Amino acid sequence: MDRRRYNVCCGADIHKKFLIATILLQDGTKLTKRFSIDLKSLFEFRDWVTANGCEAVAVESTGSYWVPIYRVLEGYVELIVANAYRIKNVPGRKTDTIDSEWIAELCLNGQIKPSRIFPKDARDLRSLMRARERCVDDKTRVKNRIHHILDSNCIGISSVLSNIFGKVGRYVINCLLEGIDIDEIIEGIPVTRMKKKGDQIRESITGQLSETDLILIRGYLDQIDAIQKNIEDLESEIRKRIAPLRKNLAIVMSVPGIGFISAAVILAEIGDCNDFDKAEQLAAWCGLVPSVYNSADKNYTGSITKQGSRHIRRILVEVAHVIARTTGKSKLKSFFLRIPAKKGTNIAAVALARKVLCIVHHLLIMQEMYEEEEHDKDDENESLDNSGKMCLDDMIRYVVNAGYEVRKRNRVGGVDSNPP
Repeated sequence: MDRRRYNVCCGADIHKKFLIATILLQDGTKLTKRFSIDLKSLFEFRDWVTANGCEAVAVESTGSYWVPIYRVLEGYVELIVANAYRIKNVPGRKTDTIDSEWIAELCLNGQIKPSRIFPKDARDLRSLMRARERCVDDKTRVKNRIHHILDSNCIGISSVLSNIFGKVGRYVINCLLEGIDIDEIIEGIPVTRMKKKGDQIRESITGQLSETDLILIRGYLDQIDAIQKNIEDLESEIRKRIAPLRKNLAIVMSVPGIGFISAAVILAEIGDCNDFDKAEQLAAWCGLVPSVYNSADKNYTGSITKQGSRHIRRILVEVAHVIARTTGKSKLKSFFLRIPAKKGTNIAAVALARKVLCIVHHLLIMQEMYEEEEHDKDDENESLDNSGKMCLDDMIRYVVNAGYEVRKRNRVGGVDSNPP
């Protein structure tokens, strides 16, 4: 796609406390000036740019330093936010002034592909989702510290309880902190069916916690409760902010393995699906396509590019693992199960994540709900003989379609002549 060329452009090299800006004209005239990163100075920068007739201002998407500049210039002059990786200068002598001149030159000649800038409401929703993700990660790290303390003291309740921070787990930990006898702990377990594991819990608690360990665990439990409260507050706000996207949310949640949080992350990170003509473009923007190298008329594919949002890649891979663990038959699960035998589980999860993303793009563009095609029982019955058993040829066909290799063994005298 041809990009617009300009007559007067400005390139800005942004830092935390200042920026260096260069105005470049088609005749080669250059004007360079330094500005501080504060509101008054940014207003001066805006006046300087508009007074010199700049048609566009180009900046690098460096951290969050470009955001205040974007807010000040929005509505006054076209602002192009460029991916820093795509506008790298030739290695060599490097100064802030040279960098700003290079950015201005690329902008002047229409050689910068603008990054997608979401509207304010979409940016706010994405910030809330990412804040929730950070809180979940913080909560996991604190939980791991408690696991470490318990394991170091030969208290292995995590081998008996699937979640030591659930109702029963928190009860046991609180009792240990209060110094309650093990028999009383088992007698007072709040879940009746878990009392059957009383002997296992008794055997898992063979050590004692020191005073220091007790202080640390109490502090960590308080941190977990505080983080959980923050997560609940964020989720409450997220539900309010995502209300205008109620229909799109329902469409994404119709895909198996996608719940409310997963759907909210996907919508927040993608933004407007209409920005992508094809699902493959969206997959490339999310970094879920293989890197391609061409040399001597040969194409070589590598791992996925991992460009774009790591947050959407993370949630899509989690969705893929959820689909793989679901019971029953589905096309998405069958797609996953065909790959591990050849390329491994991780590659299968990434491939399914990309497939789910492409399906979501199609559903959002067409405004349709996901519908799993019902299994044709007549076709299935064709593979069964009169006794209700599957014939050998159909067994082999199903195994091969699942990604396995079938080899014939010749038995000579009761011994395999070509063992594996």
